Amino acid sequence: MKHLSPARFAAVLSALLLLLLAVVMLGLVVGPSHIAPAEVWSALWAGGGSGPLADIVLGIRLPRVLLAMLVGASLSTAGVVFQALLRNPLADPFILGVSGGAALGGIAMLSLGGALGLGYAAVPPAAFAGCLITTLLLYMVAGTGSRVSATSLLLTGVVFNAFASAAIVFLASLSGLLEGSRIFIWLIGNLSVARIDLAGWVAGFLVVGLVAALLLSRALNLLALGDEAAEQLGVAIETHKRLLLLATSLMVGAAVSVSGLIGFVGLIIPHLLRLLLGPDHRLLVPAAAIGGAAFLVLCDTVARTMLAGRELPVGAITALVGGPFFLVLLRRSQHRVFAPGGAS
Repeated sequence: MKHLSPARFAAVLSALLLLLLAVVMLGLVVGPSHIAPAEVWSALWAGGGSGPLADIVLGIRLPRVLLAMLVGASLSTAGVVFQALLRNPLADPFILGVSGGAALGGIAMLSLGGALGLGYAAVPPAAFAGCLITTLLLYMVAGTGSRVSATSLLLTGVVFNAFASAAIVFLASLSGLLEGSRIFIWLIGNLSVARIDLAGWVAGFLVVGLVAALLLSRALNLLALGDEAAEQLGVAIETHKRLLLLATSLMVGAAVSVSGLIGFVGLIIPHLLRLLLGPDHRLLVPAAAIGGAAFLVLCDTVARTMLAGRELPVGAITALVGGPFFLVLLRRSQHRVFAPGGAS
């Protein structure tokens, strides 16, 4: 693995931050009501008052952009970690079943909350509870003694996802028309109901996951070589695996609880950045967080502006863009080796 110089680290992250800033400004400017960049700037920094333009920027677009940034960064960071833990460049936050558990919790509340006298505000806590329960079950089922097997995690995730899908279909069949439409939109992934009070919730768990991944970035580099090699090089692999799995699972659960199931962010962004920047997780982790944030803000901007007067779920855009693009990347990268020494 090539030496990561401070100059390269700063240059890459600065370029990605500039890209994110440009995408954020685009998200604040573009919409059914076009607002000039100068007017956006005035609303943000110059005390734009309480006029209609300021209300649109501060009350509608800014919360949605912030939430898209946080969700995108969370899913992309989790994708990097899961791909390293499982030594599989095709892994994403959904493969372990954590997001499926979160989705089941949220959809259970969408379906049954009315009968229990609970409103839509109870959906995020229920989704997060589903994430916690799934993570605990992963530990119980996939952990054999003191070890956590990557193969067991994958198989357990497949089983959890199958169970969650069956339960979601059952709950949807019990729901009325209104609840059924909400379930459908939530399954695809949606940021149209942006609540700024939830941004702190997602940001807190994003910070936890980022800090854990950054502190253990050297361990992630060595885990990509295999458990035996990493253990011989002094990595406490089981402790690190459990810490990373817990931190990233909670991060994904928080993201899914406010946005629903948004696919491909945790798959395509880490894979693309690994091809461009190399597999050093000291750089890849923060780059993926910034890149994932920019990608989801851009996709959400397209989702709410592509069809005049109508809005698409952002998950539909990430799937439409991410699917073909990922296949192209996969085709072009078949000669590359997924290992710390394989790309730079």
